[in-house]
Amino acid sequence: MNNFIYNTPTKVYFGKDQELEVGRLVKACDVQKVLLHYGGRSAKESGLLDRVKKALEEEEISYVELGGVVANPELALVRKGIELCKAEGVDFILAVGGGSVMDSAKDIANGAANPDVDVWDFSMGKASPKATLKKGCILTLSAAGSEMSDSCVITDAEHGDKRGYNSPMNRMDFAIENPELTYTVNDYQTACGTVDIAMHTIERFFMPGEDTYLTDSIAIAVMKSVMHAGIDCLLDPEDYNARANMMWASSLAHNGLTGCGRSGQMAVHQLEHEVSGMYPQVAHGAGLAAIWCSWARYVYSAHIPRWLQYAHEVWNKDIDYEHPELTILDAIDEQEAYYESINMPTNLKVVGVKEEDLEVLAEKCSRGKTRKLIGYMELGYEEILEIYKMAWDA
Repeated sequence: MNNFIYNTPTKVYFGKDQELEVGRLVKACDVQKVLLHYGGRSAKESGLLDRVKKALEEEEISYVELGGVVANPELALVRKGIELCKAEGVDFILAVGGGSVMDSAKDIANGAANPDVDVWDFSMGKASPKATLKKGCILTLSAAGSEMSDSCVITDAEHGDKRGYNSPMNRMDFAIENPELTYTVNDYQTACGTVDIAMHTIERFFMPGEDTYLTDSIAIAVMKSVMHAGIDCLLDPEDYNARANMMWASSLAHNGLTGCGRSGQMAVHQLEHEVSGMYPQVAHGAGLAAIWCSWARYVYSAHIPRWLQYAHEVWNKDIDYEHPELTILDAIDEQEAYYESINMPTNLKVVGVKEEDLEVLAEKCSRGKTRKLIGYMELGYEEILEIYKMAWDA
């Protein structure tokens, strides 16, 4: 087992009506002014935004608003939020929404607290935030896991670049998780969320590291539980227990727990970020589904025992020890069939990626042929391009 640091300081308030406590929770953070940050119509039309405002007003907490966050949250809105925080004396960011809103809120908090640094430098790895504003969130979509992660992913739409960075400053002070707030999430976004949640743990499962059987057991439980809950949510969008298990899995899958003792990169996430950065109409979860099976078929030979464990424990496959690759490929086929069963794409062509852009994507992902993705198999420009080609032809 590799050395690791596990730190999850975010306090979670889980269950029905927990959003009604937001005024009290913000007040306990001893703040002067809140930036209420959200996306489009849903927060308003559902009445959630009004309930949040009322809760803040009852505690005599002043606030300013900034809506308009889109999927693949954009740098331009982050910059606008930073300037608004400076002008209004904001010292707390409250994100109401899903992963895009939370990531935008994190970046605004970091940018406002480090005014002498260009906030995009954090995403590009040129600087690290030394301070941040306090922040919390009310989760309305189970997917990104940003409510408990140290990750922040932002898109520079002008240049088609999507970049993520990790920092302790990205942790939320608190997260409010009421599964009922996800009842109105449509089937497509529910399916995308199912893929994203599971992928946060699947990718950690295939990071290098040995003898992590406790972590493995947790990871496998999360993988199987979220895929089960995803089906149940699609069958009955108001199944509280299914939505609750999805929401809790979202938090556990990306707070570091399911990767303790293992280390590496989320290669499929890195591959997908370039796709949705260049093609913003591609939902992150859909992009992951479109790439994962091709990535899996390309890399599995680098660590046969690990992939056999996945086949046996996740998909209940009997191991063919004479031809272990057949067992593994059968399990990958099962994962692909699962994606198809929830109407997720399994190739890049169907999400609109153009064949002539594959080399551009590989160039971006390899940072101009200077970077290799780290894992049991290192992936440089040529390997990345081959996976994109496989995912396009699949």
